[in-house]
Amino acid sequence: MIAAAALACGVFVGFTLGLVGGGGSVLATPMLLYVVGMPQAHMAIGTSAVAVSANALVNFAGHARAGTVRWASAGMFATAGVLGAVAGSSLGKMVDGQRLIGLFALLMLVVGGLMLRPRRPGALERVALSRGCVARTLATGLGVGLLAGFFGIGGGFLIVPGLIFATGMPMINAVGTSLLAVGAFGLATATNYAVSGLVDWPVACEFIAGGIVGGVAGMSAAMRLAGERQLLSRLFAGLVFAVAFYVLWRSQRAA
Repeated sequence: MIAAAALACGVFVGFTLGLVGGGGSVLATPMLLYVVGMPQAHMAIGTSAVAVSANALVNFAGHARAGTVRWASAGMFATAGVLGAVAGSSLGKMVDGQRLIGLFALLMLVVGGLMLRPRRPGALERVALSRGCVARTLATGLGVGLLAGFFGIGGGFLIVPGLIFATGMPMINAVGTSLLAVGAFGLATATNYAVSGLVDWPVACEFIAGGIVGGVAGMSAAMRLAGERQLLSRLFAGLVFAVAFYVLWRSQRAA
């Protein structure tokens, strides 16, 4: 029963990631808590970090083969962000589980709001890595990594606009480049939680398997529905809002 639920949740999260291109991983922890039935918030966060990292790195390999990755920016952003993720995940483990889930729900509201904003293509030219650009990339990576580690999320919905802000790269490059950071942040967070015994490895593997299948299906659907991406993002934002309010309600009842 748990295995089937974990697989199904993985398929759903992977599908939404492939379909709308970001924000889907923020559903992983609530689904592990309330659908799979994990009893501890910290265990759900640690397990979701493993799944998010693995799925991001699988998708990153495809972008790397397609040549959409800006390697210098990816390396700087990921390196700074890993330091932030280690610090953030260490802080997250010290926060009471119910309080952390309540804060997570508030973050979900932010994610939903960001997904309602229209996407802009970004700059069309290659921007040189000046000293200012490097400083912005490192600072933004550190800050986003801190949030990703604290909440156990991939953070792609923050990384993509962060990369565009720091470097001016086009959206397609920001998406491909962000996946290395998502994978690295998730790996750092998962390792920190695993050291404390806060990862359910069988569930993580089932979630990853479902995520790979769902991701392929989501990308295929995205190609067919390319003209409806903004509508799909709005519908998904509505789902994120609904789950956020449900998580807030559950966390208040448990308090």
